[in-house]
Amino acid sequence: MSDTKTVRFGLLGCIRFASKFVRTVTQSSNAVIIAISDPSLETAKTFAAANNLSPETVKIYGSYDELLNDENVDAVYLTMPVTQRGKWAVTAAEKKRHVLVEKPPAQDATELEKIVEACESNGVQFMDGTIWLHHQRTVKIRDTMFDSGLVGDVRHLYSTMTTPVPEQVLERLTKEAMGLAGAIGELGWYPIGAALWAMSYQMPISVRALPSSVSTNSVGTILSCTASLQFGSTATTTVTATAIVHCSFLSQLSTDLAISGSKGSIQINDYVIPYKEDTAWFEYTSGAKFVDMHIGWNVTPEKVTVDCGGTAETQEAMMLREFTRLVEGIKRGDLEADRRWADISKKTQLVVDAVKKSVDINCEVVHL
Repeated sequence: MSDTKTVRFGLLGCIRFASKFVRTVTQSSNAVIIAISDPSLETAKTFAAANNLSPETVKIYGSYDELLNDENVDAVYLTMPVTQRGKWAVTAAEKKRHVLVEKPPAQDATELEKIVEACESNGVQFMDGTIWLHHQRTVKIRDTMFDSGLVGDVRHLYSTMTTPVPEQVLERLTKEAMGLAGAIGELGWYPIGAALWAMSYQMPISVRALPSSVSTNSVGTILSCTASLQFGSTATTTVTATAIVHCSFLSQLSTDLAISGSKGSIQINDYVIPYKEDTAWFEYTSGAKFVDMHIGWNVTPEKVTVDCGGTAETQEAMMLREFTRLVEGIKRGDLEADRRWADISKKTQLVVDAVKKSVDINCEVVHL
């Protein structure tokens, strides 16, 4: 029986990005990495050396099956390509390993449903790695702007996730590596998720990819896309809010989120990863209007700063803290798996799928 105060992690996939997770776990007081794995044993050994993971304390495996058969592992963090995540997330759950998986967690909603069903039937926690949802700024905005009524009803929002990829690399972005949704899944997961978060996870009634926005490489992988989301009543088809989401491998880095409500507005330019690790901020206005003769505004944006208290309070640390809290509770028998995180993932995946479907049918409207 393992110590319920320490969650023992195994890594499925040793990509460079996983170093960030290693750093977060290393700084944690209730989690430890005890095993890593990769289809290439040499890759796993190189990763271990680069991240100061000693073979004396961390087992290094040359296959995912070997790690999942290690009875000392409580939970796994999956970073392999999205085309492989479905299979190995289900396998991990069936082995009673709690599942923390990079986003997007699956290729489509059907595959994600299989993952979630496997986790629920085996009593293990599921969570995807959308770290910004765990940031203290995100919580602050929800508490002070939405729950307080300061913003009012959301009427429109605009959100982006763009990051440039060298031209010579763009042609190597295949559907086998990126998944069928391409940039819509890899990058669009963020702005689509932000739109749903701002709408308190009300699902849109329709989705449409904008025709002139869709770019692909020579093998058909989607590199850039803009989509319109309409929220409202499916019974009356009345639209009460709209969202424009944009994702691209062809533009300079941007992670913008602008929300306009009936009473106020919010602006964030770094919602995915803050400019600074130890602090973050957002700006808002409430009750804004033009002054007489329209020569200015009656208010200026107010800046709200959130101190993250160093590396112990980063969004990565907060996500790990929530995940390990749940796993510890399940191990003790005090808690059941929190389905909220799976529900958020499933809703996000459904909208990702709808945008991809719109692209596939010549950017026609897709009703949800």
